Amino acid sequence: MISAADLQAAELAALLAFHADAGVEWLLEDRPVDRIAEFEAMRAAHAARQGQRQDQGGGDATARSAEGRQAPSGTAGTRNAARAAPREIAAPAVAMPDGQAVAEASAAAAGAATLDELRAAMERFGGCNLKNSARGLVFAQGNPQPPIMVIGPMPNADDDREGLPFSGRQGAMLDRMLAGIGLVRTDVLLSNVIPWRPPGNRVPSAPESDICRPFIERQIALAAPNHLLILGNFAARFFFGGTQTIHQMRGEWRQVEIGGRKIAALATLHPQDLVAAPVSKRLAWQDLLAFRAGLAGTVERID
Repeated sequence: MISAADLQAAELAALLAFHADAGVEWLLEDRPVDRIAEFEAMRAAHAARQGQRQDQGGGDATARSAEGRQAPSGTAGTRNAARAAPREIAAPAVAMPDGQAVAEASAAAAGAATLDELRAAMERFGGCNLKNSARGLVFAQGNPQPPIMVIGPMPNADDDREGLPFSGRQGAMLDRMLAGIGLVRTDVLLSNVIPWRPPGNRVPSAPESDICRPFIERQIALAAPNHLLILGNFAARFFFGGTQTIHQMRGEWRQVEIGGRKIAALATLHPQDLVAAPVSKRLAWQDLLAFRAGLAGTVERID
């Protein structure tokens, strides 16, 4: 096992960044701690202290009991009655059924006439459990009337912290990817399929994807781009369907029909894939060249 003391500063920084991207937010102790035994010991110590106090006050117990029975109802008697009354515990919130959540998301999305209205509707929406664990909504950023929309899967820890899509290291990688084909992020609209970061960067469930679908589709319909650049395995499957991997779907022009429009779309590797495996950059570069050729109209689109 490699100790942190054996790592160089750059190696340690890279390791910490990797753990942060993976959703690790707590560090472990040097030695394992049995939290269950620790809790039991604390409870036993508390019970012992309670017993000791009862033994010390046993001589006056009868007098205190009599005083309590004779106390007037307006002062100490009221307080004693309040303490004796069982405390009412609020019932836990009932989760919204998935079908109802999808219906409410569809209604909220359909009622938005602009991207600003859509953002406000998503901030009010409470039907997706991912909202409860995320710091906040990560909405689209960039050109509100873009020729190109770049869509990833979901926010990561950096996005969740900054409240902006494609932040941190993966955002810097995306900037380099766009620059390679003559674009900057202000030229395009950046967004994610899922607008709230899942705990630990886990893959969203099928019901979570269904609940969020009306929002991203309405976002695309309002922005009305001519081309979509889809990033990563999850986003490609979300738009194209099927169970193929990104390596099987990448680099090929397809069509996505949203809001009654057919939009040319091409999928490639996610910037995080390139950060984790730099050897994949050559594949992404091939895809980006194909995307640039499509923008120039030199590639025949599928009708």
